[in-house]
Amino acid sequence: NARIFHPGSFISFTDFIIHRLPSPLSSCDFPVSYYVGTLGTHTEIKRVAEERVTLPCHHQLGLPEKDTLDIEWLLTDNEGNQKVVITYSSHHVYSNLTEEQKGRVAFASNFLAGDASLQIEPLKPSDEGRYTCKVKNSGRYVWSHVTLKVLVRPSKPKCELEGELTEGSDLTLQCESASGTKPIVYDWQRVREKEGEDEHLPPRSRIDYNNPGRVLLQNLTMSSSGLYQCTAGNEAGKESCVVRVTVQHVQSIGMIAGAVTGMVAGALLTFLLVWLLIRRKDKERYEEEERPNEIREDAEAPKARLVKPSSSSSGSRSSRSGSSSTRSTANSASRSQRTLSTEAAPQPGLATHAYSLVGPAGRGSEPKKVHHATLTKAEPHPA
Repeated sequence: NARIFHPGSFISFTDFIIHRLPSPLSSCDFPVSYYVGTLGTHTEIKRVAEERVTLPCHHQLGLPEKDTLDIEWLLTDNEGNQKVVITYSSHHVYSNLTEEQKGRVAFASNFLAGDASLQIEPLKPSDEGRYTCKVKNSGRYVWSHVTLKVLVRPSKPKCELEGELTEGSDLTLQCESASGTKPIVYDWQRVREKEGEDEHLPPRSRIDYNNPGRVLLQNLTMSSSGLYQCTAGNEAGKESCVVRVTVQHVQSIGMIAGAVTGMVAGALLTFLLVWLLIRRKDKERYEEEERPNEIREDAEAPKARLVKPSSSSSGSRSSRSGSSSTRSTANSASRSQRTLSTEAAPQPGLATHAYSLVGPAGRGSEPKKVHHATLTKAEPHPA
């Protein structure tokens, strides 16, 4: 047991006692260090976050007079700020004095009987610091100092791969925990999946000592394929992650790339053909819609339309035709033959306009024909 020295007692340097032994107050087997000096006992305790911790403080000042007993626990954090954790005064316990420790602090035992130890549950990283227990009664004092170190387990690490998974290339295995008490130690190893597999890393592996979570696998081979595990650990515990490495053969990579390229080219060609067909149909539909509105320059001009003249002209033509028919009947075949030979040179005085032409003049009109009934006998005149 630790010896308690009261103020005013003479003590030399050789009277300091330092002990290291497991603490019976926690399931973790962390050593507890304490020593006794002129200012009371000094204890160092390490505990894992989310667990329970008991900070020791013992006295014998409450036995004679309990009415004047005062107990006070103070916390000085790592930044030097001091605050009251819990107190007993005037027969009352005052806890929940800080928002961070509200509902998590209490006296661990019968403080009036001499055990003023402090219990904290669950433990949080913000509870870390230097605690002071001060017991006062009738002008006498007892001091106890406890330095509490809160350990945080490493968070589950994240395993990643950097590099190409092909034969002959280099690959980096990356592992890192986002949180946890430093230092964090990383360890990479292969996971044995089959009987006879080696648990060690490939022969040509290099550890980055500036970043222990990185391991370089050089000159990959097919035998480098497998399951790899990274373990991150510190004083509080360990966490791990796994990643699978599948090394591809160079030839198989080329075949896969060729197949993918062929598929892409085929898809593009199919798309192009469909697009051309759609364009062609659209063009044909457009031409069909626009064809009735076109004006062709080489189209044939409209044919002329024959229109009969007025009634007076028709009557004169009829009378002339009648007389001509009478005369033509009386003539002999020889004279009719001579009359026919004179068609090429019409005689003066003949009425050649039996009908008038209505329509475009000149271009495209047929030559005028002389009706046979209008032919008259051309009698030769004596010289």
